[in-house]
Amino acid sequence: MKKEKLIIIAAPSGSGKTTIVKKLLSIELLNLGFSISSTTRTNRDNELDGEDYHFLSVDDFKEKIQNNEFVEWEQVYKNVYYGTTKSEIVRLNKKDKNIVFDIDVVGGLNIKKQFPETSISIFIKPPNLTELKNRLINRKTDSALSIESRLSKSESELTFSDKYDFVVINDNLQEAIEETKKIIHQFIIS
Repeated sequence: MKKEKLIIIAAPSGSGKTTIVKKLLSIELLNLGFSISSTTRTNRDNELDGEDYHFLSVDDFKEKIQNNEFVEWEQVYKNVYYGTTKSEIVRLNKKDKNIVFDIDVVGGLNIKKQFPETSISIFIKPPNLTELKNRLINRKTDSALSIESRLSKSESELTFSDKYDFVVINDNLQEAIEETKKIIHQFIIS
């Protein structure tokens, strides 16, 4: 099923992975195609269905699970599911693109396990939990309760960083983008 290379970028919520991925997608040299994840969470103001995520109802998501349509999926929070459909990989393979995944920490490890020879995994790490909390507050997309839930989950997710091929600390966005770009470029040309 896999033809091009898979680039897995994972991080706790608020670490900057989506910002980094969006910048990397604009670098022609990397020939990246974005794997659009499916989720049951509601979309944020700036997110479009079919572009940022495939927004599904919980019932629709569970039906896709039953039909074995996912390469990986996880219930990240209560009734909030995320997953990568097999059809996303097929879609990007048809375009001869290296596939980049902006994915949760456990989902990233699941993809790496399924495609160990053709994938690289990069963990984007915040400089510390205080900075992570500030980023979540400043993006103004989550309630105080949601932020606390995300921070609690982040503490657990940070313990998985050593299971990734590379760890990039995002304390300076431009430096984190450049470091991630170099890692991906080396992987693609090898």
